[in-house]
Amino acid sequence: MIAPQDHQSPAKLDSRQLHNRYDGIAKVTGRAKYAAEFPVENLAYAYIVQATIPAGTVASIDQAAATRAAGVHCILTPFNAPKVTVPGNVNILQDTNVLFNGQPIAVVVARSLPEAEAAAKLLRIGYKEQPAKLEFKGLLKNARAPKRGGGASHRGDPATSLAKAAVVIDQTYSTPVQNHNPMEPHATIATWDGDKLSVYDATQGISGAQGSLARAFSIPPANIHVQCPYTGGGFGCKGYVWSHTILAAMAAKVAQRPVKLVLGREQMFGPVGSRPNTSQRIQLAASSDGKLLHQQHDSTCYTSLISDWVESAAGQTELLYNSESLSTSHPVVELNLGMGTWMRAPGEATGSFGLEVALDELAEKLNIDPIQLRLINYAENDPRQGRPWSSKHLRECYTQSAERFGWSKRTAQPGQHREGHKLIGYGMATANYGAGRRPSSAVVRFLANGRVFVGVGTQDLGTGTYTILAQTAADALFMDPALVDVKLGDTTLPPSGGSGGSTTAASVCPGVYDAAMQAKLKLAQLAVADAQSPLHGATAEDIETKDGKLCLKTNPEKSESITTLIARNGNTPVEATATSEVSKDRDSFTAHSWGAIFAEVAVDADTYMVQVRRMVGTYDIGNLINKKTGTNQLIGGVVWGVSMALHEQTLIDPTYGRAVNGNLAEYHVPVNADIHEIDVTALNIPDYKFNPLGSRGIGEIGITGASAAICNAIYNATGKRVRDLPITLDKIMQA
Repeated sequence: MIAPQDHQSPAKLDSRQLHNRYDGIAKVTGRAKYAAEFPVENLAYAYIVQATIPAGTVASIDQAAATRAAGVHCILTPFNAPKVTVPGNVNILQDTNVLFNGQPIAVVVARSLPEAEAAAKLLRIGYKEQPAKLEFKGLLKNARAPKRGGGASHRGDPATSLAKAAVVIDQTYSTPVQNHNPMEPHATIATWDGDKLSVYDATQGISGAQGSLARAFSIPPANIHVQCPYTGGGFGCKGYVWSHTILAAMAAKVAQRPVKLVLGREQMFGPVGSRPNTSQRIQLAASSDGKLLHQQHDSTCYTSLISDWVESAAGQTELLYNSESLSTSHPVVELNLGMGTWMRAPGEATGSFGLEVALDELAEKLNIDPIQLRLINYAENDPRQGRPWSSKHLRECYTQSAERFGWSKRTAQPGQHREGHKLIGYGMATANYGAGRRPSSAVVRFLANGRVFVGVGTQDLGTGTYTILAQTAADALFMDPALVDVKLGDTTLPPSGGSGGSTTAASVCPGVYDAAMQAKLKLAQLAVADAQSPLHGATAEDIETKDGKLCLKTNPEKSESITTLIARNGNTPVEATATSEVSKDRDSFTAHSWGAIFAEVAVDADTYMVQVRRMVGTYDIGNLINKKTGTNQLIGGVVWGVSMALHEQTLIDPTYGRAVNGNLAEYHVPVNADIHEIDVTALNIPDYKFNPLGSRGIGEIGITGASAAICNAIYNATGKRVRDLPITLDKIMQA
């Protein structure tokens, strides 16, 4: 692939078209259809019945009354459900075991959703209960190493390093169970035609859904058509294929008609994953000049009895700062809860809270400015293997954010800055997130009407993927992005990876750029071979596209309209498909994104109510493809950091194991009144070693470090250190 810096600069494009969201009008006018909104004839509705005990077995289900209820087509239970191949993370009626409260144990299919819900209430379910594991703190002594994921790491000699230390911090930091709650709940419409299955699914990975359904029903992936043109938020919970997707397909097969299955808001707590809680013991040892000698980060989280899933909170500790010795581990505690899963910046969001607060405590003990402490321990190379970074400009992030924020006005001693009854505090933290890429294919097609079609088998979670792909094609072809039509969310398109881990932009944009360049070359070859073209006989490589024309690079006046050329050649579209692969030298460097986030809080001196007045962040995320959508992602991450610091917590009933605040009224997230000034910017320094377009992912780094910066600011304001999220007024009072 030819990187853009090797080309002439793109033609000047209308900035409004360049930065506005491709899908904006469709969404605000209601034309954008989500998974549950597609019209399907002869549609039936499914309702999942959930277990009401946390542990045991389903002894019996009397469905006689429910079967006779109005509108009921069929009822699936563990006693009559078809046998399928079970993925490792779901419960799909293949046995009677109950592993958590809220587990799917039956599906009622009826003419309408109200009829399905009414019939579900008529089921008479008998259980054989068993003792449940629900007390995380009480079971910490039973923590074990994970069967997969997480893991441990070591370097150096901790005993020797600790013996030399002038200052040691040894504290425990904790984060609660959290749930994703995207605006669009999980939803699936499934239709069978013989052994072919068509599915509309709210997902972060159409290819993953296709593969999981193929394995479940033992049919070729080519027999399964998955569509998801728009995803109404996912944040990780739509990355897996959960029970409802397979159950919808199973129900459609049994009912012999299309079936729609949409989870209610209360069903979003448990069956579709959560961020596990963490208990993080962190020990930092340093010399008197601030040099880290030893870092220990042991993070314990809960794991379900379905399958191990680890919140790798200590992962970033391995690489963020230099130290001569290090030890990390990720033990797990088995609980009768739904499975853990990815949640925006899994591991880094929770782990950065513990590590960055511990560094703030260390800086205070050493009487060193928190930024200076981080600079003293700045990692010029990846400390794990000594590999170079693909690109790192974290120093510039510290400098720029500190200047915009006014960090020099901070008073190191807590509780010194007051405005009336308000205690004012400043805090900061480092943000970081790994940069990843996956192979991604795309098709780019010149159409007879002068427009360009771009197709990729990925999905847009609301992050702006449609927009940046239109831009990428337009930049490659020197045309107005308003003339580019993008199609996503369909497994008939060239395959791409799932949207997670901040990998989408870095994966799909190079594939589209390559396909556009190859389509342009095919168009040029067509002109060269056409005796009626003014470009006949030229060299294809010397021909460029610009503003809907083909022209010679050395003589732009010698040109021809693309529509004229295609019309003269049978109105046949000219297209190319390309695949962008991961760099062959990917193992020779480490790619990460970096940032510095600062917070100003005002804490009421009497009530300890916290107001986050300002958040200022600067990020090194490579080339910022689109300022509007990119800034939106960073701001969204910072808002979630405020939510994580002060609001979010899933409260689990210690007896019955169900979320007691499993709704949007009681699962607290920030509202407009909670969010004030957010000032974020990107350095916009391309990283061509990582990606031929110089771009890295941006979706998750915004949340990392934000909760720690707020926690550190609260301490600076009050002198009270809270190490347990969320930081509520009672915890500040008791600190």
